[in-house]
Amino acid sequence: MGISWDDVVVIQHAKDSNEPSIVTVNCPDKAGLGCDLCRIILEFGLRITRADISTDGRWCYIVFWVIPHPASLKVDWESLKTRLLSPCPSCLFSYHFNQQSNNPSPPPIYLLKVWIIDQKGLLHDINEILCNLQLTIQRVKVMPTPDGRALDLFFITDGMELFHTKKRRDDVCEYLKEALGERCISSELQLAGPEYGHLQGFSSLPPAFSEELFGPELLDKVSLHPLSQDMTTLKKPTVTVDNSLSPAHTLLQIQCVDQKGLCYDIMRISKDSDIKVAYGRFTSSVKGFQNIDLFVQQKEDGKKIIDPERQKTLCSCLKEEMLHPLRVIIVNRGPDIELLVANPVELSGTGRPRVFYDVTLALKALGVFIFSAEVVRHSTQERQWEVYRFLLDESREFPLNSSKARSQIVDKVRRTLMGW
Repeated sequence: MGISWDDVVVIQHAKDSNEPSIVTVNCPDKAGLGCDLCRIILEFGLRITRADISTDGRWCYIVFWVIPHPASLKVDWESLKTRLLSPCPSCLFSYHFNQQSNNPSPPPIYLLKVWIIDQKGLLHDINEILCNLQLTIQRVKVMPTPDGRALDLFFITDGMELFHTKKRRDDVCEYLKEALGERCISSELQLAGPEYGHLQGFSSLPPAFSEELFGPELLDKVSLHPLSQDMTTLKKPTVTVDNSLSPAHTLLQIQCVDQKGLCYDIMRISKDSDIKVAYGRFTSSVKGFQNIDLFVQQKEDGKKIIDPERQKTLCSCLKEEMLHPLRVIIVNRGPDIELLVANPVELSGTGRPRVFYDVTLALKALGVFIFSAEVVRHSTQERQWEVYRFLLDESREFPLNSSKARSQIVDKVRRTLMGW
C-alpha cells in the first residue's frame, strides 16, 4: 500500500539558529519534481545550503539542508510540509490529501485591490504581509494619485488553495487591514476578471531597454565575488562534462559562487532542457563557492548527452544563468528613472519566487521611493522573461541624478536578490 503521507515529507528542525533544518522528500518520481520542490522552498524564504538528490526513475529520495533567509524570518513549517506534498505523486491507493495530478490546472487568479495612504516602503510592507499569508504575486500594478494615496492592484494565487472559501478571502483582507493600520483605507479581494488578461500580455519595452537588459553586453560586464574584500576576484562559473565515469549517465561538474536560489536555478534549467537528474549533490559553501555534481540523462531516451552541440548549449546555459540569474539595470524614461529587473520564466509559465519582495526590500533599505510599479512578461528569441518595472521618485534622502547613486541601487538590489 506504499508509505503514509507523514513519511513522504519529513522535516527535522534545527537545534539552534546556526544549524540548518533538514527536509527529506521520499516519494515516486516525476519529471521536474526537483525543480518544483526547490521553488516551493524558495517561496518560503528558505535558502538551500546543501542537497542530495537520488532517483532510479521510479522513486526518488531528496534531502535539503535549509536555513531561513534572513535569519530572523519566521517559517511556518507545517504549511511548508503541506505545500511540499502537493507536487509529490501519490504513493497510496486511497487518498487522504488533496493531491494534484501530474498535469495540474493552474490555480485561479484573484485580484486584491488595496487603497492606501502612500508612504515610502509601504509597498514592501504589503508584499511581506502577502508572503506571510502564503499568497503568490503573479502581477502588480501600482497607481499613485495626486492626493498622496495609491491604488495597488495585486493579482495573486493562494498557496493554501482556499480562496474559494469566503472565510479565507475575508481573513486576508482583515489581516491586511490590521497589519497596515491607518495606512490602509480599504481592501477588496475577488476573482480576477478581464483586467488580468489585459496585464497578462507581453510588455512594450523600448528596443534600447530590451537590448541593454537582455543583450550580450550585460554578460560581458565584470561580475565580482561578493565576499572579496578587495573586490577583484572574478566570479566565473565553470561547467565540465564527463562521460567516462558512468556507463549510463553524463557527469556535470559545476563550480560557482554560492547564491540564493542556486539549486532552483540549476534544477529549472535541467527541467526546461529535458535533462533528468539521476543523482545530484550540492555541497556546503566553501569560501563562498559551491561545488555541484550531477549525473544526468536525456529525458527523451534515457541516454547520455553525447552530442557535442547539445553539451555546449547546456554548459553555456548553465554558466549564463549562474552568472546572471536575474538582470538588473536602471534606465531613463524621459525625465524619470526606471529600475528594470528580469528573471527567466519556466516553460510551464511559472516565474521565480520572491523577486518583487527582494527588490522592494532593497529599495526600502536605501530609502528610495517607488512612484509606480508593474510586473509584465517579455519574450526574447531564447525564452520568456518576467520583468519588474519600478518608476523611482527623486528624494532628498536618496538623489537619483548621479551615476554613483544609480550604481548603488543596482548593486543593492542585485545583492539582495542573490542573498549576498
